Amino acid sequence: MATMAIDTTELNHIVRRFVTDTPHVQGAVLATHEGLPLASTLPTELEESRAAAMAAAVMTIGSSIGDELQRGAMQHIMLSGSQGYSILTLCGSEALFLVLASPEVKQGILLLEIRRMVAATAQLLS
Repeated sequence: MATMAIDTTELNHIVRRFVTDTPHVQGAVLATHEGLPLASTLPTELEESRAAAMAAAVMTIGSSIGDELQRGAMQHIMLSGSQGYSILTLCGSEALFLVLASPEVKQGILLLEIRRMVAATAQLLS
């Protein structure tokens, strides 16, 4: 059975639409578990490859902490800083989704939007 190639144009479109349509989202990157970028829309001062690599590093550390503290499978990691939030979520078994949002974001709405985005993207990647 042949596998189909990943539609990178569609992935980029989905990530760009997520960033533009979700209030207070400043950027996002979809990356592999190895830290390689698949698609992104980031502020100009942020480098896609660095953001993807950091997402993979955070996921590795977060998963280890979850295992060690017996918290079960990791769902998402949220970092809160003075300039806003960084939320990292698994995107199926193939990818990670990192979202950067301003402090004004409504966290509940953002998490719902991330779940919707992850569901749509995971289908494209599987």
